[in-house]
Amino acid sequence: MSESHAVRDRVLTVGVAVARSGRLASLGDPLDFALTWLEPKLAGRGPAGYSMRLVSRDTRSCAEGARQAVEELVGQENAAIVVTLAGTEVLPAVADACEAAGVPCLSSTFPWQVYYYGRGADDDRPFDWTYHFCWGLDDIAGVFADLWERVDGSRQQVGCLWNDGPQGMWSRHPQRGFAPVARSRGHRLVEPEPYREPATTFDAHVKAFRDAEIDIVTSAATGRDLALFRARAAEEGRQPRLITCSRWLAYPPSVIREGTPPAQAGVGTLAYWTPAHPYRSSIDGMTAAELADTYEQATGRQSLQPLGLAYALFEVATHALTTAGDPTDRRSIATALGRTKLHTMAGLLDWTRGPVPNIATVALAGGQWQPGTRHDYELAIVTPGQVDGLSVTGDLVTA
Repeated sequence: MSESHAVRDRVLTVGVAVARSGRLASLGDPLDFALTWLEPKLAGRGPAGYSMRLVSRDTRSCAEGARQAVEELVGQENAAIVVTLAGTEVLPAVADACEAAGVPCLSSTFPWQVYYYGRGADDDRPFDWTYHFCWGLDDIAGVFADLWERVDGSRQQVGCLWNDGPQGMWSRHPQRGFAPVARSRGHRLVEPEPYREPATTFDAHVKAFRDAEIDIVTSAATGRDLALFRARAAEEGRQPRLITCSRWLAYPPSVIREGTPPAQAGVGTLAYWTPAHPYRSSIDGMTAAELADTYEQATGRQSLQPLGLAYALFEVATHALTTAGDPTDRRSIATALGRTKLHTMAGLLDWTRGPVPNIATVALAGGQWQPGTRHDYELAIVTPGQVDGLSVTGDLVTA
């Protein structure tokens, strides 16, 4: 064996599929930051006799770019494992490409039902190579119901602003979506026909919500579409007392940049990682608050929730490589992922308990975008939800 091949065989490569161009580039910032920050720390943390390196490829914010990124990471860089996050089309494309190539993949920031069932797995036929950690649509519904019930302490009629894409389709799925859990809590959902994204009008929704005297609206809209709905409702003299929204509205105004005040103003959303979360990295002991502060000082930008999950991707990948029976064998690495139970920057991630194979869940709290002290709007924790030890940092404010 040549010296160059011997050296390569002693290096374990973590491939990173990350959006550095296109519409998801801002959501790629946390993953790119975590890669840059952790690379020197991980170099010496491989299993005995091995070093680690991190190599990235740009997904270009599209499915085609995602597939090409995987091809290059596997074919050119000999990636032992690929990590990624974010993107309704991009994340599944990365995972599917890894499944086809026979290389372990770890991903996050995508409701697990959409990732799992939406990609064709079922309870009896899981994936071979692809693993994921995230919350579920049922978890979002539970957190949002907590917020709705704080409006006046009772069950509510809730207007649903669903699009006709995967977000809306899975949210209203009769068995595996958001809607069944919301209804099981005693809430009545008013669901007009889904709208095509990007929306051009919300006249039918505004009328339906007006006729039903809706005070609470929930959605997974983009910032642009939510701003359009709010403007149209205001023209009709309607102002919901509370709007809850996931997806893009979980990110700060600096990411979306829609309107003044921003689309996030007063919106209740899921809180899966904030500086207030009582989490600590398994790699360097850094706390959530320290990571958020480090990111803001280094980039000059407000931290956003995927930062904690991006950090955890590298923690879990490192753990899998160091606990695999043979870190040069991809099947051994995949097996190690499936038995991982690890406290990380994203909380406890446990693949041994499901809810289905290949999935670990992330605990959710309830947040609301409120005027801040360091930034124009900050995500206040208004209910701790499923997160043990998380302190409330603000009261829910309604119109």
